[in-house]
Amino acid sequence: MPTQSVDVVIIGAGLSGIGAAYRLQTMCPGKTYTILEGRDSIGGTWDLFRYPGVRSDSDMYTLGYPFKPWKDPKAIADGPSILSYIKETAEENNIVRNIKFGHRVTAAEWSSETNSWTLTATVSGATEPATITASFLYFCSGYYSYDGGYTPDFPGRASFEGQVIHPQKWPVELDYAGKRVVIVGSGATAVTLVPAMAETAAHVTMLQRSPTYITALPSVDAIADKLRKHLPGSVAHRLVRWKNVGLTTLSYQMSRRRPDKAKEFFLQGIRKHLPEEFNLDPTFSPTYNPWDQRVCLVPDGDLFTAMKSGKASIVTDTISSFTPTGISVSSGDELLADIIVTATGLTLVPCGGVALTVDGVKVNAGETFMYKGFMLSGIPNMALCIGYANASWTLRADISSRNVCKLIKRMDVKGYAAATPKHPGETHGTVPVLGLNAGYVNRGAAALPKQGSKAPWVLRHNYILDAASARFTPLHTHLDFTDR
Repeated sequence: MPTQSVDVVIIGAGLSGIGAAYRLQTMCPGKTYTILEGRDSIGGTWDLFRYPGVRSDSDMYTLGYPFKPWKDPKAIADGPSILSYIKETAEENNIVRNIKFGHRVTAAEWSSETNSWTLTATVSGATEPATITASFLYFCSGYYSYDGGYTPDFPGRASFEGQVIHPQKWPVELDYAGKRVVIVGSGATAVTLVPAMAETAAHVTMLQRSPTYITALPSVDAIADKLRKHLPGSVAHRLVRWKNVGLTTLSYQMSRRRPDKAKEFFLQGIRKHLPEEFNLDPTFSPTYNPWDQRVCLVPDGDLFTAMKSGKASIVTDTISSFTPTGISVSSGDELLADIIVTATGLTLVPCGGVALTVDGVKVNAGETFMYKGFMLSGIPNMALCIGYANASWTLRADISSRNVCKLIKRMDVKGYAAATPKHPGETHGTVPVLGLNAGYVNRGAAALPKQGSKAPWVLRHNYILDAASARFTPLHTHLDFTDR
């Protein structure tokens, strides 16, 4: 295949990649770009996951793009609605014409002689790989593997006579009506699956090793509805976005500074949805502090509604082994099941699993540091989109995309060919980039970039501070530039 050359390559046509393309078109209109998407469709996560009830765990005024108002009445949206929103954005802005579907990037090599990246991609239906060169490389591929999620090696799994399913590989034809379902896990996927499957299943049991903090919010934002009636859509969207940013930031800061008060706040919220006699300990009483792991959102309290109906229940215990008819837990009980769903997390991979080299030297992303939350130390002309752990992914993703464009524009003005973040070497206070104590994060932390203890090597989980910094703080500090 002939080599294609563009100014910028974006990897991934999901929520982040489409947003990055929009920013590039509007902020750097003279730049050529292409989006390389390994799958055959737009949407990323929102096209990949097809399990029942799949939805956002953030409101769409912050998960959505700041430049495209969310118009659906439901602020907590289902997967198909989010996918339609992403596709609509791509079509409205003529982004689709710049996407190469079925192009899975396997390697990216930087050359200081040419100040360019050379990418190798396998192409669906082709016998030869494609080669693309670019001045700048931007990974918008998320941080988990699309090949499959994480499933522990459960004792006795082979003895189970029913179906075992991971949500990331959900079979479209699965019929669970009238069947007993056990969902292993307690995160966002599990609390989404329980009420969705309970509508038709005989019974759904969520088996959790440890509880998760859960909060219930209305799926419809009443303030947003009122504002939309009296203000232009873009103005209403902006106001609701900042309202929700403020509330999320306040909740997070309170949780980190006054964890005991925050824990009681979450428990009080749950008590409103369950019978007075229901004992919240241990079912809804985590042993860790709020926001050590991500808080789960249940719109309209649907999880609690399913529990009150008798169609769903939560068991806090550990697995002894799978049995032919279900799962035996440490207390000695057996949870009977026709279907077991292992909502046990993701498999983390840096940079979409692409093999990176700089001037012939292999790069280990786990040994790099994040610069201002969007570049990696020692790697020229490359950015990596990482969202917030405590708020909507897109809030941070959009800041990163605007920073990429600002850097490209500065390099053009100054006549620079390359920009490389240079970490000072101080590793005191090093922490994983995601900053959560969740199982999937801990398993993959060594492979992901690190963050340090002070700016510009800290990934602050604070949109208000980050937005101000992106607007008013120059990008050239701690960067080595190469002249053309």
